[in-house]
Amino acid sequence: MRRGINFSQMVRNIVTSLKIAPPAGEAARHARRAYRQSFSFSQTIFIATIVFLFLPLFVLVLYSFNASKGMNWTGFSFVWYEELFFHSRDLWRAFWHSIVIALSSAVSATVIGTLGAIGVNWYRFRLRNYVQIISFLPMILPEIIIGVSLSVFFAGIKLHLGLLTILIAHITFNLPFVFLMVMARLDEFDFSIIEAAHDLGANELQTLLRVTVPVCMPGIVSGFLTAVTISLEDFVITYFVTGPGSSTLPIYIYSAIRFGVSPVINALSVVMILGTVALTFLLRNFLKYIAAK
Repeated sequence: MRRGINFSQMVRNIVTSLKIAPPAGEAARHARRAYRQSFSFSQTIFIATIVFLFLPLFVLVLYSFNASKGMNWTGFSFVWYEELFFHSRDLWRAFWHSIVIALSSAVSATVIGTLGAIGVNWYRFRLRNYVQIISFLPMILPEIIIGVSLSVFFAGIKLHLGLLTILIAHITFNLPFVFLMVMARLDEFDFSIIEAAHDLGANELQTLLRVTVPVCMPGIVSGFLTAVTISLEDFVITYFVTGPGSSTLPIYIYSAIRFGVSPVINALSVVMILGTVALTFLLRNFLKYIAAK
């Protein structure tokens, strides 16, 4: 009996020791006050902002399953998804145009922007400050000015408007974003690594490919993803440099909604939202893996 009492007392002591003691002093008063004020002004503003941002998306997703074209709910249906996947050839052509342009322009802008950022950061030359200023102009100027100027430029050199002109325009306004992100990464760069690589016998190209680029990889990947995103959603500049048969998805959607919003566009938006969420989740983990290395 004595052993049973001692064992029970020992268990109670262990459980008591595992309990987290309540905060004491000033921290305890702040914690109790924050707990009592479950809906403060800042939390209310935050909830209202979230509702304002995501309520249109919720409505869009909901009406993509509406059986009719109007805003009156007539029943749950997948008819618009069937129309999207089996009867919207022109829409998918515009979609793949956007994907090809986005990836091609992002890769080109990433390569040029990365090399430009490394050159400006490493070397000191007379026009260095002017290069930095000029590289940021496409990001500062209004899109309509860039679109008109590119359209005039292409007309001046007798280049027919089409996918090539869209690609050149997208590379132009993607470059500053890649340049800025790689420059931000290079500002934290430890140049003693470069000196160590040279002491070990590495030449300029080997140092660039095996030392500098891996260190800058988070900035490079971030710039690439930003370029893809900006290219996919751009409308204003693309509108001025597109030609017959080369419409991207924003141009196609603009042409389609001039006579009313089609539920097929709602269905496509839902598919793109799901794809974007899945891709963002995967790339987020990939960037964490790169940063950890």
